[in-house]
Amino acid sequence: MKEHAELARNAGAEGMVLLKNQDKALPLAKETRLIAAFGNSSYNIITGGTGSGDVNEAYSVSLVDGLKNAGYSVNEELLRMYESYIKDAKEKLPETGFFEPPKTIAEIEVTSALATKMADNSDYAIVTIGRNSGEGYDRSSGEGDFNLTESEKRMIRTVADAFHKAGKKCAVILNVGGVVETASWRGIPDAILLAWQAGQETGNCIADVISGKINPSGRLASTFPIRYEDVPSSTNFPGKVLDTGAGDQANTEDAGVSSPLRSKPSEVEYREGIYVGYRYYDSFNVETAYEFGYGLSYTNFEYNNLMLGPSKFQDRLTLSIDIKNTGDTAGMEVAQLYISAPAGKIEKPDKELMDFSKTGLLAPGETQTITFDIDARDLASFDTASSSWIAEAGEYRAMIGASSRDIRQEASFIVDKEIIAKTESKALTPSRNIEELTREK
Repeated sequence: MKEHAELARNAGAEGMVLLKNQDKALPLAKETRLIAAFGNSSYNIITGGTGSGDVNEAYSVSLVDGLKNAGYSVNEELLRMYESYIKDAKEKLPETGFFEPPKTIAEIEVTSALATKMADNSDYAIVTIGRNSGEGYDRSSGEGDFNLTESEKRMIRTVADAFHKAGKKCAVILNVGGVVETASWRGIPDAILLAWQAGQETGNCIADVISGKINPSGRLASTFPIRYEDVPSSTNFPGKVLDTGAGDQANTEDAGVSSPLRSKPSEVEYREGIYVGYRYYDSFNVETAYEFGYGLSYTNFEYNNLMLGPSKFQDRLTLSIDIKNTGDTAGMEVAQLYISAPAGKIEKPDKELMDFSKTGLLAPGETQTITFDIDARDLASFDTASSSWIAEAGEYRAMIGASSRDIRQEASFIVDKEIIAKTESKALTPSRNIEELTREK
């Protein structure tokens, strides 16, 4: 249905995250007409993951089709080259079983001569990097998954260099389902748009954002680490295959192959404990490529007038903040509420996301007040010894900002005495002790 397609298109565009936008490389300038699209995924877009991670799309709009639908022209010579290459490469791929990972096609080696020719004949360059994963196909820390291949990095550098020499700009589109390494190459292009995998309307969604029809307002729900080794679970994932005494040998490589058909029992110890994602990076002061909650806009926002009451917590607390669009373009901002708890008997991270709210579309100069309500259950953490959710007594800090590391306003409140928000029955007790990550008190 037309209404469903419009909903999917709007949701996909609003969820895209602008990671870099140097010298206002995006949205595309009005005089931009002809675009050179590099990368297999510009033509063979990835709309969803594998298995249950896929979507049941009625059709698929590629990036180049989305650009055309938005009124842009694409370099036809480059289009014919990629379409011919992808068609020929697909015909040579072996058939893929239902539980097998999708076969990938190597990128065309983009020479300096080709990039220079495209820069002479085009107004703007887009390089799309694609990744897929999902049910039956776990991520890998190696080259070609989390890390870009050397061929992909060369393509980005070669294209960007050629277009920069011609006084033109280059953007990278990440058509991925999860985090990828960006720190080693993010300084090269003028802009980076994290498009994710937005279903059947993906190409139109990207075109809506880069054209400026929609101002990007997506924010990162996952931290982008600088290197895989910075991920807290990197030392204990994917675990090991257990030796059951039936001839099975422990093998971490086998354990990392996710398949519903795998017959060997395996295990992973979740040693990171409470320090999952941003809770780890922020608590242990680990540098990141892009922090949790991060995302740029084509405009700017100012946070003012944080109000908190009551100052002593009494079952519920209300916070409000004014968000003002101080730029010259209409846009939406995602205000994020983080809470920092006092040091006590329960281990707590540096801060925890309690709530977030996206404003409406604010015109330049327009202000909207965002309100958050939190209760004892929001403040509580699980205490294993008592099998209860507890909010400890002490001074708490409420912080509102644009990301976990971009706090704009903060205030404090007091919890007079310990609150037991809920008590649980003891169940699923681990069969052995797990050495969880902890901070020294």
